[in-house]
Amino acid sequence: MTRPDGRLEREVLGVLWRASRPMTPGDVRVELSRPLAYTTVMTVLARLYEKGLVLRTARGRAYAYRPAMSESELTARRMGEALALAGDRAAALIGFVSHLSKRDVDALRRAMGDKNR
Repeated sequence: MTRPDGRLEREVLGVLWRASRPMTPGDVRVELSRPLAYTTVMTVLARLYEKGLVLRTARGRAYAYRPAMSESELTARRMGEALALAGDRAAALIGFVSHLSKRDVDALRRAMGDKNR
């Protein structure tokens, strides 16, 4: 079964974000929601490493992986990348904010208030 672009990478990152220690591909494989081949998990981790999303250290004959950034940092980075592609940044921001929940708008206001101090 194929997954939408990036879904498996997000699943693997989710496992790493929840972990309290660096994990080998075998460790990650055990924690995933569905069984995958060891080589598939190893390939996903290698791709995440190439993208700078995980760090790795040698552990025996394998690598142990940990996130290079938190989930919120990655989300902020991706939002910034999307905004950079917009021809009209102001319109993109207005469109984004118009789709936020009241709770998210309140959080954004608090964050902007902190930034303006």
